[in-house]
Amino acid sequence: MVDMFDLLLPSTVRTAQFTGNVPEDEVLFPDEIAHLVRAVPKRRAEFTTVRHCARLALAQVGHERPSMVPAERGAPRWPPGIVGSMTHCDRLRAAAVARAEDLAGLGIDAEIDAALPDGVVDTIALPGEIRGLSRVPTENADRVLFSAKESVYKVWYPLMRTWLDFDEAEIVLESDGGLHARLLVEGPVVGGRRVQTLHGRWSVRDGVVGTAVWLPAPPR
Repeated sequence: MVDMFDLLLPSTVRTAQFTGNVPEDEVLFPDEIAHLVRAVPKRRAEFTTVRHCARLALAQVGHERPSMVPAERGAPRWPPGIVGSMTHCDRLRAAAVARAEDLAGLGIDAEIDAALPDGVVDTIALPGEIRGLSRVPTENADRVLFSAKESVYKVWYPLMRTWLDFDEAEIVLESDGGLHARLLVEGPVVGGRRVQTLHGRWSVRDGVVGTAVWLPAPPR
């Protein structure tokens, strides 16, 4: 599989992905092993593989992977000076990282290319977003919308440390693969400027929906 997120993200971002699971002997930190003590095999494999992806991506920017036990609301810990994001679904595990001097925020999400369960889109989407799905040239546009909201949240949370509800960001999916998110609540202040709009890309390939959202760092 082509590295989906390498195609979606700016050139300053480094990525790594796996379509399966890494070997069982992938090195985990003691606190990560303790975190997984009651995990089912599927969860253990996802956890281990996506952190292996993080290790590979971080190596590309000259960093070793730290322990990445999920913090509050599941947010991973990244080395100082690094922003990053991880994601996994049944067909893909991936990580993306960038230097904080290049990006102030980064979010990626992968989902199986399948329609959302009945009733879910009405829960996660605003009326305008639902109307816009008809203009998105892919069969499961509702899944793309859901994924985009997940990526937006992964940019939002490290900057704000608060929850962002599905109805607090309005997503526009462009037919050419672009996406835009308008924050409907007060956004983060980055470089002395309040951010109310985020931008990114989406794609569907090899049975996987992928979305990526990023926030450029303020000019140096």
